Amino acid sequence: MSGAESEKRPHTSLWGYLTRAILCFLLAILFLFWLFEVVLINVVYEQVRRRDLENAGNKLIAAIGTDELSDVAFRLSVDELVSVSVYRIEGMEGTKVLSQTAGTGAGGLWGIPTDRLEQLYRLAAEQDGSYLTKVTFGGYEVTQNFWQELTGTCREEGITSEMMNLLSVRLCEADDVQYLLLLSTSLVPLEATVRTIQHQLFWLSLIVFLSALFLTLVISHHITRPIIRMNTAAKQLAAGNYNAQFEDKGGYRETQELAASLSFAAQELARTDRLQKELIANISHDLRTPLTLIRGYGETMRDIPGENTPENIQIIIDETEHLSELVSDLLDLSRIQSGVRCPMMEFFNLTAVIREVMTRYEAFTKAQGYTIRLEADCDVPVFADRGMILQVVYNLINNAINYTGEDLSVTVRQSVRDEKVRIEVRDTGAGIPADEIPLIWDRYYKVDKVHRIARIGTGLGLSIAKEILEVHNAAYGVDSEVGHGSSFWFELPISAPPEGTEHPTNESGGTV
Repeated sequence: MSGAESEKRPHTSLWGYLTRAILCFLLAILFLFWLFEVVLINVVYEQVRRRDLENAGNKLIAAIGTDELSDVAFRLSVDELVSVSVYRIEGMEGTKVLSQTAGTGAGGLWGIPTDRLEQLYRLAAEQDGSYLTKVTFGGYEVTQNFWQELTGTCREEGITSEMMNLLSVRLCEADDVQYLLLLSTSLVPLEATVRTIQHQLFWLSLIVFLSALFLTLVISHHITRPIIRMNTAAKQLAAGNYNAQFEDKGGYRETQELAASLSFAAQELARTDRLQKELIANISHDLRTPLTLIRGYGETMRDIPGENTPENIQIIIDETEHLSELVSDLLDLSRIQSGVRCPMMEFFNLTAVIREVMTRYEAFTKAQGYTIRLEADCDVPVFADRGMILQVVYNLINNAINYTGEDLSVTVRQSVRDEKVRIEVRDTGAGIPADEIPLIWDRYYKVDKVHRIARIGTGLGLSIAKEILEVHNAAYGVDSEVGHGSSFWFELPISAPPEGTEHPTNESGGTV
């Protein structure tokens, strides 16, 4: 069968699987019941009677030489239908001490000649004092005339030739006297019982089968109904209906948990879809603004004489650079998330990298009036991707510039603790509400819900910083209080290069 035909073939439904499983289990139980109650009933019955006869012999041996012997033999004949004869062996002759026939008379032991006792004695002695065999009233099962030869009589009144007995011969000693014990019990023919059980088993199997089929249908329907409902809702979700309902109030615990998980997934998909649309709208706005400016100044310079000035050309150049930065940030974010851009690990001076970033803002701070301070007591080496960490610091400072307060101040602080270096970038802006702090790193999330063009950067800096720090397995976070600004931070382990390798350098050319 081809792969295409195999894919088109419908898979077995849960209802069908449960039905087959329960019915197969039921048939297996009925088969075992029929096997033990019909086929093996004679074998099992004989094994039980053999064990009963052995236990009766043990009880009788324990009572030999005591006053309880007669009482034990009587109880065995009444309770367990075992006929008992006890002989005291003197030389090669046996003197009967006790004889007790079973209450039903079946399996009775009659007078046995002395020469026959010698034969039984020898058989038991050859097998360590215990001999057990199956006999008929016509003799042994193998030797048809043995019982008649053994007893010297043949009682056939009310007894058919098919009636069988179990005969146990036991030897024991008590007070230096040896005893020969004969125990016999009948094996009742079970053919009529087997036929009765077969008849009952047929009707019982039919009733159980129909009941199990009905129960299977009920259970399968109860199990599959919530799954079918959730499958229908999942198809609606796949079609874009994020309001699909997965609730399963009347189901069992597992389906309720599954429904809750699917409902949560639907909510997250709806939220992601909404935020993605907001992101697309914001990016479209950010792209449209510089394009509009470029087009407007270009048309002005083309249509109006004297407008082809260096200032207008610089505006076009600045907006083109802004467009290039936006596209680069989008590409960086996509490449990091897809794993295309992997960190190139190396030892370098983190403090020197931060100073390098600070130099990029000198012209901006002089022109716009911002104050950006660096607080660092020493140079710290780390092992990471230098370009990526530089981009993280740059993006955090850009974010602080965009959201700082009226004093236009941003503080970059470096601190060392527990063999780790922490970099904090703090602004004096409005702060972030506590319930929104866990969402601030989300690539689609915006605190103010109102899109505005960033004063510097593209507005995607936090998303890129988050992805870079996660591929470095670095700790990061934000501490913020409404009305008191925010502090974005990340930590890296301090890692000095091994001895004999080139040390990371600072911007002045010295080593750390």
